[in-house]
Amino acid sequence: MSPQTPDGPERTAGLRVLLADDQAMVRGGFRLILESQPRITVAAEAADGIHAVALARELRPDVCLVDIRMPGMDGIEVTRALAGPDVPSPLRVVIVTTFDTDEYVYGALAAGAVGFLLKDAGPALLIEAVRAASAGDALISPSVTVRLLRRLAPLRRRAARPASQLSERELDIARAIAKGRTNQEIAAELFISLSTVKTHITRIQDKLGVRNRVEIAAWSWEHHIASE
Repeated sequence: MSPQTPDGPERTAGLRVLLADDQAMVRGGFRLILESQPRITVAAEAADGIHAVALARELRPDVCLVDIRMPGMDGIEVTRALAGPDVPSPLRVVIVTTFDTDEYVYGALAAGAVGFLLKDAGPALLIEAVRAASAGDALISPSVTVRLLRRLAPLRRRAARPASQLSERELDIARAIAKGRTNQEIAAELFISLSTVKTHITRIQDKLGVRNRVEIAAWSWEHHIASE
């Protein structure tokens, strides 16, 4: 099936999502779930990885929901093309798949995905994952979070940077991220504002030379900060 794009100016406002899945029924279900929410629009659909990359580069949606197993290019290849380490202006990719295997989880996140969601996670978590990705957060299905973060660290290719570069408050936030906390949860736990949390996260990324929350979490496990 060829990719579909909605027409009309009313479809351009708000948070724009690209759906990439080779099953039309899955794409249709995701569209119904997402567009039931205010200011979320499915900007395009693709039934294979090659079309997904082309559409994403053309439309630059806020979030790309990408399946692992697709013809042309699989989800990890799509993620690497859109959000990999060598991409100058990476897009936000969330993997949504039926398969909870270490190879897929670690491969997708090492390729640059900011989230990993199982298809049976339910509509609420799907919506939350899209909103989190668009806000610069990451959401990983709870069933894989701890296992993932503990084993993702060895996949990092960047030179390790010492924990001494971070302040005590920044270490607290890095530790919370590694435990899967959202920005709202971190703000509540540390009694600080949401904007302050976001400012700290930006500083942590700059100091560590990482690009997103997933890499902060991996760094934290790598340096045994998450277990403190």
